[in-house]
Amino acid sequence: MQAESRIAGERDLLREYAAVRGYTTHLCEPLEVEDYVPQPIVDVSPAKWNIAHTTWFFEEMILSKYLDGYRRFDDDFAFLFNSYYNSVGTRTLRDHRGDLSRPTVKRVFEYREYVDENMIRLLASPDPAFVDLVVLGINHEQQHQELLLTDLKYMLSLNPLNPAYRENYFPEISTPAGTGEYINIDGGISEIGYSGDGFCFDNELGRHKVYVDEYAICDRPVLNCEFIEFIDDGGYREHSLWHSEGWDLIHRENINAPLYWRQNGGKWQNLTLGGLCDVDPLSPVCHISYFEAAAFAEWSGKRLPTEAEWEIANDRFQWGDRWEWTNSAYLAYPGFKKGAGAVGEYNGKFMINQMVLRGASSITPAGHSRPTYRNFFAPHLRWQFMGVRLVK
Repeated sequence: MQAESRIAGERDLLREYAAVRGYTTHLCEPLEVEDYVPQPIVDVSPAKWNIAHTTWFFEEMILSKYLDGYRRFDDDFAFLFNSYYNSVGTRTLRDHRGDLSRPTVKRVFEYREYVDENMIRLLASPDPAFVDLVVLGINHEQQHQELLLTDLKYMLSLNPLNPAYRENYFPEISTPAGTGEYINIDGGISEIGYSGDGFCFDNELGRHKVYVDEYAICDRPVLNCEFIEFIDDGGYREHSLWHSEGWDLIHRENINAPLYWRQNGGKWQNLTLGGLCDVDPLSPVCHISYFEAAAFAEWSGKRLPTEAEWEIANDRFQWGDRWEWTNSAYLAYPGFKKGAGAVGEYNGKFMINQMVLRGASSITPAGHSRPTYRNFFAPHLRWQFMGVRLVK
């Protein structure tokens, strides 16, 4: 979390808090009770858990410490809806979140309402002691809004009826700016990392100098039609294109196309948040792993950008349709320090066995993206809105 204590007149925390919390409620509008509980794989959390956990954050990190006389809504919720904060205490194991038929969905929404009422009381008189935590909680909830949609999409994709999350909602279909031209970027020394007075996550801090050789970056991400050429040319069958772990993965899981693609009558169809439809050839490819992105780059005779190359060039192209894989491992910037207590567990302890993605996606909440944002996932994962941009 960026160290900042800016309060009166500089941001309306109560308005921001209410807007973000209200947007989560909006995302839940299409759901039936039965949609809130399933957890098909460990990486996907149930909708009920997502909306309870974001509420837990405000209760545990802020209300329990800074609102005089605050009484917890339910003492058991501190255990049930903790995610990975060992500093706070024990928690429900990640792969057992879907086992919680109780508390009910109704009870969880009562929990949200109770916490919101108390947060409104607290924010009536904001104090430097907790302002930074409220800002972090708002950004944390925005992260879970995106996770809520991607987790729901994976859960619904296992239903043979191909249900839509929301009718006529197709964030997977878009036409990115750019013509496929490559933009030349001069080599030399540049600075990357966050600087400024606004919010950022702690993993963006430690602005530092990097050296890059001259390179050229594509002015748009890879499109579906280009990825289909890779498939048709046997890209999933040519071992020389793949990292060893990726080659093992696609054979073990019988992967031969991006996640949610399926063939019907000789043409590719795509299960979107709006339901099953034909793959749009001019939309950016989506739901591919790092291994697939790297294999496609190898097949193309190009490569993935490093996160430094991506950040240095980001003002030369438009982004925001897909999170874009880079060829950079998720590691600490020079001088990175974990914060004290539970806040220090937010990012630092995950800096191993993950790859960095840059940009944002078409379901990233408004205002929750910036050029220095460092998203990160394990290289085999595909359920997020993950795409690829090439360099040469």
